[in-house]
Order: sequence, then C-alpha cells, then structure tokens
Amino acid sequence: MSVDGGEGTDGARPLVLGRDPLPGAWTPGPPHLWLLRVPDHAPLPPAAYERILDARERARAAAFVRDLHRERYAAAHVGLRRLLGAYLGMDPATVELTREPCPGCGGPHGRPAVAGAPLHFNLSHAGDLALFAFAGTPVGVDVEERQPAAVVAEVVRSLHPTETAELTALPEAARLAAFARCWTRKEAYLKGIGTGLSEDPSVTYVGSGPAPASPTGWSLTDVTVDPGYAAALAVADTGDRDE
Repeated sequence: MSVDGGEGTDGARPLVLGRDPLPGAWTPGPPHLWLLRVPDHAPLPPAAYERILDARERARAAAFVRDLHRERYAAAHVGLRRLLGAYLGMDPATVELTREPCPGCGGPHGRPAVAGAPLHFNLSHAGDLALFAFAGTPVGVDVEERQPAAVVAEVVRSLHPTETAELTALPEAARLAAFARCWTRKEAYLKGIGTGLSEDPSVTYVGSGPAPASPTGWSLTDVTVDPGYAAALAVADTGDRDE
C-alpha cells in the first residue's frame, strides 16, 4: 500500500497542514495523510472557530476548562473541516458531519462520515498534534504521546496475549517504543472498523515488532510524526486500491 505524501508502508510521512497546499477534489487512489502542529498556528479567536464548527463541536469546545485544550480541539476540528471542504469543493462550515452505526451495538457512534461523500476519513489528536486520514475505503488513524514506563507496565497486560508476551520479553527502553507502535496500530484499526475501544484490546493481534501484523481485510502502516509521538494508519482492503 502506498500513501500519498508519504514514503510507503514503512514510516509513512504525512503532508503538513499550513505548509503544504490544500488538496483538490478527491479522486480514487492511495490514502492521504495530513498532520497539523497546533503551535504552528495562532490561537483561533472564538468568532473564527464558531463560524466554521457546527453546534455540537462548538459546545464541545466551550466545555473545556483550559484554554490550551480548547485551542487544540478547535484547531483539529477546523483543520478537518478545511481538508474536507477542499476535497469536496465545499465551504468548511457547510460540511455536515455524521456518525455511521456502531458495528457492535448499532448505536450512532461508529465511524465519522459525511453523508454521500466519495471518501472516508478519520481524525486523531494528542498533545500538540492532530493527524488526519482520508481514503476511498474505511480508514482509521491514531497518534499518541509516548507513555512513561509505569503506564506501559499497567496497560500492557490488557493487550492480546501474544503482544503482552512480546512486550514483556523486551528490555524497558525497547518496550516503550514497541508498546507505542502496538497501541497506535490497535487504536487505528479499532477506529477503522468503527468500534473503538468498545472492542477489548486483547481481541485482535496487530503486533509490536517493526512491521505491523495486519488483521484480515485491513492494511496497517506505521506513520512517522514528531519525536515523542507514535502514529499508525489502518485502511480497509478492497483489492482495487493502489499497492
């Protein structure tokens, strides 16, 4: 699988929002990855993001107690709307976001979507980064800040038994990086299928080694982002995507 703006399946690099030009209309082809670095952009005044975000997003932004968290959320969601607007030829403020049914329970909290659009998309944000993925098939993406050893030691026991065994066999320095690879792959896949962490992390094996273990019907790719972060992309296979 190739990734537009990246380096292929090993360490794909996303385009950077604010540095690279906005895309044109969506056309079939490899998935597109975009990265937003929040500190590179001046904080959005409320009037700016209130014009672009919908009522649900505005309410979510207003609920943050800390200005930093509000700015990160607003920047990520305005960035998503700018990219969707560019791909779909629409004003970002008029893009109507919805949720597909959850495949686990049928509730309205599955994958995000734009009804009738020719592309699938996903957003993840952590710390000062937001990562966006767009594809012609269902897609999931995850970016995470690297976790300290105490957190890794606690969470590693909740993973697939083979992943737990792989990670506990490693020295601590190697374990932290391997855990970050494993967790972002797992989150990207679970977001791609639409369940999120309502599926127990122990169910699906994605591996912690240098190369992902892609679940049946999906392609997983590690994504190179900034130091101190790990990221991954999951794209549903259809047999007709560019390889």
